[in-house]
Amino acid sequence: VFSTDRVIAMSFPSSGKQSFYRNPIEEVARFLDTKHAGHYKVYNLCSEKGYDPKYFHYRVERIFIDDHNVPALQDMLQFTASVREWMNQDEKNIIAIHCKGGKGK
Repeated sequence: VFSTDRVIAMSFPSSGKQSFYRNPIEEVARFLDTKHAGHYKVYNLCSEKGYDPKYFHYRVERIFIDDHNVPALQDMLQFTASVREWMNQDEKNIIAIHCKGGKGK
């Protein structure tokens, strides 16, 4: 996990067997709800898989970028516009961003 005041970069929030070596989705949700209740949005940049957005109160945006690949310019523009809009809504708003392993993006 890498964090600044308003940006958290992490690996994929997982369930089942994958939660043994990746972030357990329940723990990620509990952390975000405890530290940033009502002021976080999760960006899933993993094209390979998703999860139920209910864990994060449906504040999840998915941008399909293949792991270990360069994102398309249109995808980056969509992502940056969405982040800018979210961050400008409230100075307390933060983003949590992830791909599959948490390093590629």
